[in-house]
Amino acid sequence: MAYVTPSRERRVLKAGHSSIAVTLPKPWAEAMNLRPGDIVVFDQNDDGTLYLKPAPTPGEPVAGSPYLVQAHNFDTPGVLTRLVVGAYRVGHDAVEIRTAMPLSAERIEELQAAARSLLGVSVVAQEPNRILLQNFIDPSKYELPQLVQRMKMILIAFLDESEEMLQRRSHSRRLSSLQEETVKVQALLVRQLFLASRDWSLARRIGSPDPRQLLEWRVVVQTLEELGELLGRVALEVDRAPAGLGGGEGGLAEILGELRSNLKRVVEVLMRPSLSGACEAYGDSVRLRSSVATLSGPGSKDNAKPRTAVFSSALDRACTSLTTLATVAIDRAVAIGNETVLVPAA
Repeated sequence: MAYVTPSRERRVLKAGHSSIAVTLPKPWAEAMNLRPGDIVVFDQNDDGTLYLKPAPTPGEPVAGSPYLVQAHNFDTPGVLTRLVVGAYRVGHDAVEIRTAMPLSAERIEELQAAARSLLGVSVVAQEPNRILLQNFIDPSKYELPQLVQRMKMILIAFLDESEEMLQRRSHSRRLSSLQEETVKVQALLVRQLFLASRDWSLARRIGSPDPRQLLEWRVVVQTLEELGELLGRVALEVDRAPAGLGGGEGGLAEILGELRSNLKRVVEVLMRPSLSGACEAYGDSVRLRSSVATLSGPGSKDNAKPRTAVFSSALDRACTSLTTLATVAIDRAVAIGNETVLVPAA
């Protein structure tokens, strides 16, 4: 069922002998998970308007306080990176690392590299036993549809780069930068979803007017993350074999071109729901998966089969991911309910 924007008008009701009350819109109350007996807080603005939100739950961190990580020492490489990236993705604006033993030069460099890999994050304080990282991004400035379009451009760049390497049989100079940008945009997408799930007004500002759409967005974001990993892997494999793939370059290049066209079509119907367009995109994704199976078929040379098997597996999963996105596009188009598709009889 499509989401219906609640009426902006509410009648003032009498409550008791001397109090008055106004009801809350049901969709907003459900999105905020409010129940009878819950507490809400409000602030009065200078123009007389009220800002209303659910009261914080007991034990919830105070807004603006850094996420604190304390340990005797950090010896295992990668742990600090995972902590910082995880804190960023779930919405923390500041992360403070404290240790009993001074951080080694390697761990300090790891933290600085983690900050560089996240959009808007910088190291703002550094001491032998303490490092503070701060995020300076305003979440309301990054809308979900815009970030999805940016991810589409990155994925297309991976495909373009792979085709160019196949054609010129040369190494790529852009793969590392594309991989870094993929990590940045993907982390920001996940962060936006977490923040939107906790702040309904933010969700509306960044492109999700229906709380139920956040579930769809989560599927979209996760699927785009997998596509980034798969297409990046394909590009990396092509880059490792610039001298040729055992005669299979033509078939691979053709599939990469079809995949690019399908990707553009799927994202288009995701952002601008169309039932007919989504159905066509779904069918194209299914057919493309059948074409991928021919890469490692009987015609492949024996010395190229291990590498073509890698391509075939990654591209097969990529087609499955596109099918998933097309399915979401169909669901969105059906939810709008303003279009009818005539399916020809068998």
